[in-house]
Amino acid sequence: MAMLFGCHDPALTAPGLEQLLERLGEAKPFRDRRQRAVVADGACVACDGDAHQGADGVLTAMVGFPRWTDPQLGALARDLGPAAALAEAYRRHGEDLWRTLQDAFSLAVLDTARGRILLALDRIGQQHLYYARTDRGLAFGSRADVLLRVPGVTDDIDPQALFDYLYAHHCPSPGSIYRQIRKLEGAELLVFEGSRLRIVRYWLPEFQEHGVHLEPLGEELRSTLFAAVARFDGSGTPVGAFLSGGLDSSTVAGALARARPEPADTFSIGFPVPDYDEMAYARIAAEHFRTRSHEYYLTPDAAVAAIPTIAAACDEPFGNSSALPAYFCAKLAREQGMALLLAGDGGDELFGGNERYRKQLLFQRYATLPGLLRGALETGLGGLPAALVGRFPLRKLARYVEQARTPLPDRLQDYNFLHRVPLDQVFTPEFLAAVDSEAPLAAQRECYARPDNASALNRMLYLDWKVTLHDNDLVKVNRMCQLAGIEVAYPLLDDAVVQLSCRIPSALKVRQGVLRWFYKRAMTGVLPEAILNKTKHGFGLPFGVWLKDHGPLQQLAYDSVAQLKERPYFRPAFLDQAIRLHRSGHAAYFGELIWVLMMLELWFETRSPR
Repeated sequence: MAMLFGCHDPALTAPGLEQLLERLGEAKPFRDRRQRAVVADGACVACDGDAHQGADGVLTAMVGFPRWTDPQLGALARDLGPAAALAEAYRRHGEDLWRTLQDAFSLAVLDTARGRILLALDRIGQQHLYYARTDRGLAFGSRADVLLRVPGVTDDIDPQALFDYLYAHHCPSPGSIYRQIRKLEGAELLVFEGSRLRIVRYWLPEFQEHGVHLEPLGEELRSTLFAAVARFDGSGTPVGAFLSGGLDSSTVAGALARARPEPADTFSIGFPVPDYDEMAYARIAAEHFRTRSHEYYLTPDAAVAAIPTIAAACDEPFGNSSALPAYFCAKLAREQGMALLLAGDGGDELFGGNERYRKQLLFQRYATLPGLLRGALETGLGGLPAALVGRFPLRKLARYVEQARTPLPDRLQDYNFLHRVPLDQVFTPEFLAAVDSEAPLAAQRECYARPDNASALNRMLYLDWKVTLHDNDLVKVNRMCQLAGIEVAYPLLDDAVVQLSCRIPSALKVRQGVLRWFYKRAMTGVLPEAILNKTKHGFGLPFGVWLKDHGPLQQLAYDSVAQLKERPYFRPAFLDQAIRLHRSGHAAYFGELIWVLMMLELWFETRSPR
């Protein structure tokens, strides 16, 4: 992935900034990368995308795959580079420069004459951007760990971020694992001037619920998707596509095959575990679109060798186990000569494809029942003996009522491990005293409430743009592609695709219990029937299953969990119990808990002493 770094420190002269950039070049994420850097007294920007220094003291840098809404700026970007176009956009529009940009970008503008910095991310947050205030200025970069090389930025761990990690299995924005370092969300613009820092949310989706004409909108969806993919072909860069055999990766692979006369290269990962292996669907898609298919079967031995490397490659603790197959898939593509991979992330979160949406809509129906009926039902269940309510089907009815009475988005976390065990049995008293256990859910409520006049389904989708995409899945794919040495792009998150998804009424996204109803209808005849009708899976890892029988994997995982006892966060009895539960309980559910704890310790071993 392209990287960006910058620093504003009025006390640093140009030679001091040059030394900082040299030191930055020693950091692993920047090593052996071809850097563009511009330096002025007190300010510098470096990236392996494009950097520019104007005669008026405006320094700019940009990474990603931006498009320009202004044809003049687009022509300037083609002639002089996107950073020069960004500088001109800033001169013309100031803080409103975001209006001239579309699609994936991370940008920085340093106006040395005014002592001003602008930072911004694209609307979804396909890129990532961290920042840290110091006593003398502001530092920013594409990775948190790079900022630790800037004088005045400390590596103190934030207890809240660590709690949030166990809650969400990643460190949610706007916080980071480090107290001093923060990160932007999608559609945010940061303005730093003098000693004042403010953040503006420059865009919110406008969801529409009025009637649509199905066939024209379906044709528009197909043409928009095909155009979003075709934009990455024809540049001379070797381009391939992830292919899991799901709706989205198959759409991207098919569109890439459609865009070129020769076969497109697709890359798939399988597992020697029947319930997890989706290779058959990937082969169906590859055969249908006549792609040049590349396959790799991941074994537990290969996993054991790669897991510490993956943990070390992340700039924050990261607990999504599908990072492992994503890395091997990206590595396979790099070995086959690809420079860019197209990923299908985003389709479920735009068009209503996650099982939890269907489930939550069933709970939403409870609120439509007459109040007297709801009251009688709740009173009746409450008055029955516990032994009777515990029997099926009353148990199931009581559980439904209990969940339905919990509002969204809180209900989405009903099965969260930290809502099912007393926190004082998990964490030490000192650690709990330093955190707000309600903070993760409060942040989700705030995000869920942002869109105006949105349905429950669309609010869940928007929430997932942050918690599932920007904070999780895109971190996973970005970091693993970076580790493999390959760029990645997300055509389904093209602004035109996002805007079109907002025009599809909720009732057509999920209709009569059918997920992605409109999308599947629109793609009928394009995607194979078997792909349209398959259940969602993706790159799920059979870690919990492997862990039951594979000795080296057990040793790595259990030893890592046990080593967390030496850190001042968890109760030792909880860590022992986590291992016992995996050995005696549900392998997949408790395997996920073991993975999350293991990756935390492995990350600590490369970053922080005990």
